[in-house]
Amino acid sequence: MITLSQIAKVYRTAAGELPVLAGVDLRIERRDCISIVGPSGCGKSTLLHILGLLDAPSSGTMEFDGVRPWELGEAAQARFRNEKIGYIFQDHCLLPQCTVRENVLTPTLVGKADAGAAERAGELLRRVGLGGRLGHRPAELSGGEKQRVAIARALIRQPELLLCDEPTGNLDEKTAGEVMDLLLELQQDSGMMLVVVTHSAALAGRMERRYRMAGRRLEEVAG
Repeated sequence: MITLSQIAKVYRTAAGELPVLAGVDLRIERRDCISIVGPSGCGKSTLLHILGLLDAPSSGTMEFDGVRPWELGEAAQARFRNEKIGYIFQDHCLLPQCTVRENVLTPTLVGKADAGAAERAGELLRRVGLGGRLGHRPAELSGGEKQRVAIARALIRQPELLLCDEPTGNLDEKTAGEVMDLLLELQQDSGMMLVVVTHSAALAGRMERRYRMAGRRLEEVAG
């Protein structure tokens, strides 16, 4: 379980302080599927970065299974992120010089040894429909295939929390639907927590719990 309490974020710029989040509260239980919508610049991605231990809050607390990860030392925080959290970005962020299989395995190159990683990578790539493309490089893949590689990479460490930042933003409607079908299927099978930031009302509507960023705060959307 994850709990955010009174999370605030202020960026300091040459023009002065820029408040982005103010008093955000959120509770995420096991198996929760959550969407967060809102206009560009409203703080959706900032909130996701705080959940993913990529950007520290200015104030407030975050607890993840009783641990306050933002209070850990840098090395312990990096281990926590690597072992507990998976991240899928809009633009895939694949390494162009690496094969599909090598890209999926990159999170296992740091942290504790993972003897079953290679076998799991192959199984994940088969699960996402790329079992025959292990030796291909990103330039040889379509946009939907690249996103499927990114999904497999995010799941290689068997994370408890999967964060998706506009995961279908660069895909056509049909491919976007297929990618989300796959994500939701994998989430149900694993029981992990899933948080999706999106501009797509259709995608947001598929989540069990829906939120909107408004006035630097998080509001739950009824129904």
